[in-house]
Amino acid sequence: MLSTDTISDATEDYRIRLLPNGLINKIAAGEVIERPASAVKELVENSIDAGASKIEIIMRDGGRTFISVTDNGCGMSKQDLVLAVERHATSKLPNDNLDSISTLGFRGEALPSIGAVSRLSIKTRSKNMDTGWSINVTGGAIEGATPSPLKMGTQVEIRDLFFATPARLKFLKTDRTETSRTIEVIRRIAMVYPNISFTLNDGTRTNIRFNGAQGNLPNIKLSRIGEVLGRDFEENSLLIKAEREGFILTGYAGLPTLNRRTSRNQFLFVNGRPVQDKLLYGAVRAAYSDFLAYGRHPLVVLFLDAPKSTLDVNVHPAKSEVRFQEPGLVRGLVIGALKKTLAEAGYQTSSTVSNAALGILNKSISKVAPTGVMGPGQSYKTREPSQNNYLPSPFANNEIANRHLDLKSAPMARTDGPSHQSSGSFNEMASFPLGAAQAQLHKNYIVAQTNEGLVIVDQHAAHERLVYEKMKLHLKEGGINRQVLLIPEVVDLEHLKIHRLLGLKDDFARLGLILEKFGEGAILVREIPSILGDVNVKNLVIDIVDELEEFGSSTVLEDKLGHICGTIACHSSVRSGRTLRVEEMNALLREMEATPHSGQCNHGRPTYVELKLSDIEKLFGRR
Repeated sequence: MLSTDTISDATEDYRIRLLPNGLINKIAAGEVIERPASAVKELVENSIDAGASKIEIIMRDGGRTFISVTDNGCGMSKQDLVLAVERHATSKLPNDNLDSISTLGFRGEALPSIGAVSRLSIKTRSKNMDTGWSINVTGGAIEGATPSPLKMGTQVEIRDLFFATPARLKFLKTDRTETSRTIEVIRRIAMVYPNISFTLNDGTRTNIRFNGAQGNLPNIKLSRIGEVLGRDFEENSLLIKAEREGFILTGYAGLPTLNRRTSRNQFLFVNGRPVQDKLLYGAVRAAYSDFLAYGRHPLVVLFLDAPKSTLDVNVHPAKSEVRFQEPGLVRGLVIGALKKTLAEAGYQTSSTVSNAALGILNKSISKVAPTGVMGPGQSYKTREPSQNNYLPSPFANNEIANRHLDLKSAPMARTDGPSHQSSGSFNEMASFPLGAAQAQLHKNYIVAQTNEGLVIVDQHAAHERLVYEKMKLHLKEGGINRQVLLIPEVVDLEHLKIHRLLGLKDDFARLGLILEKFGEGAILVREIPSILGDVNVKNLVIDIVDELEEFGSSTVLEDKLGHICGTIACHSSVRSGRTLRVEEMNALLREMEATPHSGQCNHGRPTYVELKLSDIEKLFGRR
């Protein structure tokens, strides 16, 4: 049994008290500075806010022992320097208004947080000062400012990061991993500011170098994005530009056939700030849902400029999260802009498809080529092949392009050679982007000749996309057939969710879902889209409500309808193994040219591969 004195002592130990400032700073620092990459991000953002055009980062041992960030920005006065290392001191909120933040930093926490867990040294000089000044902070202890020689700008050095919080130090990854995290931070920031030069090195070897560029912002931004994501993205991306109610969306969206296994190559920015926002990621996923198989992700770089009063960036100390006042509007803008841009790309597929095919062919040739035979990259001294400067004319208004394609009812016939069309007819066909059909290989692949090379088409994948797009158009223009439920489904919901759902009942009715209020705490579903078949109505409604609650809008029903249409299209399209006449093959090609998204099937695979004549000639050593 505890004595009265023991109980009294224990009570005394648990009394509420104020924590010492040093401990407060260390606790707060854990939220702001998670790892070396966090420290670099905060310092680089300060440099950008200071108007720097050149930022140099040095990082040793993954940032554990040494980090240096040097810029040529406006610098600080002695008075500002002294205040900069105090908590919640900032120059970036002149009106103390969190509703109109126009800088990357604003909380006044980065420098004191770094100083609380490391040995921090800052040197700075503004253009109006005769000399520079420096200040040191060790584990939260601030030394006085002293004169220091320095060119205009600021240099921040961090030594022994997390020496004051050993627990955090233990959880850091390998030097390579921590450096990689920092590189990712710089890559993201560099995309937004192509006019700024960035370098990252370890003192001996350069890991990153982005030279600042001058000129038209969209052009230099795309060039910088190409430096970060590779030239494949630069060559196979589509310009995004849309506006709605003061929100402006710009950027670049990769063609669906240019995709990856992870979403790491999706870069999202709000008012120049890199963000990790599930609403925006979800909108990107919804926009590409028609084109990519499960587990594949598109490449996108999107810049959203939003009215400052409509969003909250003060969600987390890391400032990587934002909250939108109208999430439904933002989501709709992103989805609509991406879908429109992808539709305007028509039949276009990424050049990486052709490059991959050429790579496979190159590998095959190198394996079978006998000694002394010219390999890829070598050329014979022979005459240069004729160059063709053909540029395809618009095909959307062409009579051939507008023919109705009906392969399901077309008779089958074997084609053992090229079409017996007149020379003029063949030349006309060859001038189309996908060319004139010449043969069918293995009863699945259509080989067509163009003025610039040849095209190989997967007939099943191509027709699957054509059928799917026609079904979507029919649903949009002809309305959706509804099925009356024999026993209406009653779904119990909270009052607020019912109100939100009924507010959009007219929109759901256009999609074939008929909803009614049923008492005080339930929704009655009377009709559903007939194409859904035997669907769990309750789960469907709950999924819609959950998405409405999170984003303010829902695409659950459209996605489900699209998935079913895709399944039907797959099973009703012309199958592999089906012999086609030349006329049928050419009809398929013309329909592909006139149909949006026909460059990839519903599962994200390319529907055709194009090989330029110049590339084919290289394979045979003719160039």
